[in-house]
Amino acid sequence: MPAVRSPRPRGRRAARPSGDDREAAILGTLEQMLEQRPLSEISVDDLARGAGLSRPTFYFYFASKEAVLVRLFERAIASADPGLHQHAEALSANPERAWHDGIYAFFDALRPNRAVLLAGLGATAGNPELREMWSTFMAAWIDYTAGLITKERQRGAAPDTIPARDLATALNLMNERVVFASQGVEEPTLPERAALEALAHIWVASIYGSGSQTTLVPVSTT
Repeated sequence: MPAVRSPRPRGRRAARPSGDDREAAILGTLEQMLEQRPLSEISVDDLARGAGLSRPTFYFYFASKEAVLVRLFERAIASADPGLHQHAEALSANPERAWHDGIYAFFDALRPNRAVLLAGLGATAGNPELREMWSTFMAAWIDYTAGLITKERQRGAAPDTIPARDLATALNLMNERVVFASQGVEEPTLPERAALEALAHIWVASIYGSGSQTTLVPVSTT
C-alpha cells in the first residue's frame, strides 16, 4: 500500500486588515498630518495614501475628510468630559488649590489632541456638526461649574453675587479663548503656563472675591 503523503505546508498569508483597522488607519493618518499642516492643505488622496488604501476604499468608511475630523474631534473632547474631573470634595479643604488643579487637569486632558482640537475649532463656523458638538461640550462644563459655584455659596465659602450660571459661562468662555489662543498663532497671546496661571487666578478671584458689586454708569454717546 503506498504511503500517504502529508500535505505540503503552505506559507501563512498575512492577515488582511479588518474594517476597524482601516478606519483606525485613516483616523491616525489625519491626526498625524494635522501636526504638520492645516486641514485645508490635506486631501482625501493624502489620507487614503497615508492609510495604505485606495480612494474608493476611503469613501467606504468616511464621506469626506471633514467626517474624519468630526470623529477625531469627538474622541478628543470626550477625554475632558466634566464627569471625569470631579473635584467637589477638594473644594472644602483648599478651594484655591482645587480650582487651580481643576483648570490644569482640564487642559492636560485636551493637550495630547492639540492639533485635532485646533483644527476642529477652526472648522466650527462652517461645520454644523462640529459646532453642535463643541456647544454641547461647553454647556456641560458650564453646568458643572455652575453647580460647584452654587455649592460653594451654599456652604458660605463664596459670596452670592451674580447668578452662578452667568459667572460659570463667562469663566468657561474665557478659558476657551485664552488658552486655545495660546496654542495657536494668534496675537496677542500668552505662553500656555502663563495663560493657565492667569486663568486660575481670575477664577478664584471671581468666585471667592468680595461680595460688593460696582454699579456701572452708562457712558453717553452723544
